[in-house]
Amino acid sequence: MENESIKVLIGDNSVSNGVKAAALLKGCGMIAYTRKMDVKTIYESIINDKPDVVITALTMHDTDAIMLIKQIKKDLTNVPAFIVVSNIQNSFIERQVLTNGADYFISEPFDLNELVSIVKSVYRKTDLSLCTDTEIMVTEIIQKIGVPAHIKGYYYLRSAIINSINNSQLMGSITKQLYPYVAQKYSTTSSRVERAIRHAIEIAWNKGKNEMINKYFGYSLINFHGRPTNSEFIALISDQIRLRIKYMEQNC
Repeated sequence: MENESIKVLIGDNSVSNGVKAAALLKGCGMIAYTRKMDVKTIYESIINDKPDVVITALTMHDTDAIMLIKQIKKDLTNVPAFIVVSNIQNSFIERQVLTNGADYFISEPFDLNELVSIVKSVYRKTDLSLCTDTEIMVTEIIQKIGVPAHIKGYYYLRSAIINSINNSQLMGSITKQLYPYVAQKYSTTSSRVERAIRHAIEIAWNKGKNEMINKYFGYSLINFHGRPTNSEFIALISDQIRLRIKYMEQNC
């Protein structure tokens, strides 16, 4: 999807944060604009301007992001993706925000350069439950499981899963074929690909969303001693998506 099609509302019109973030996103070809950080202003902008992505603070003087998201879901059919920013680093609060409808949670301070990949990762215009586009489905699953979009392992893992779906024989030689393929694509080495993917899976397993991990891995969890290996993770997600594509092709 082209960056220029992504419209981003930033609930912060300060020069130090909101305006700087908008300039960064505009520099990457997106449509980005700021609004005053209060619920009435942001709500009206969502209704009238129809952004694809909304970046808002967790707390506002008259409400919080969770209440805003719930209200928008009541009033709109096409709900934008929400990125919630907080200066509180707390795993319980993060889970509450994500459980109640946010697509991404960022703790301050954070590197503004990460914002571009985060916005692209949450942007969606397609009903993913009816989608047979492999890249979109892979992105949906690894995001839901809790792989952070700003780390290299996210992109390496996504590429590895997509290629194993398209060519199941790659799983028979993950070290000699799959890692080198991904490494060549990203101009790196196979060993770095392997380490980055392992790191991404560790983060998801230790800090991700347990209900989503259970949903996608189910009874397979009892076979894993700790987290799954790279090959186990890639193989299981690849198989699930192959089955979903086959089902959709047969029933559409």
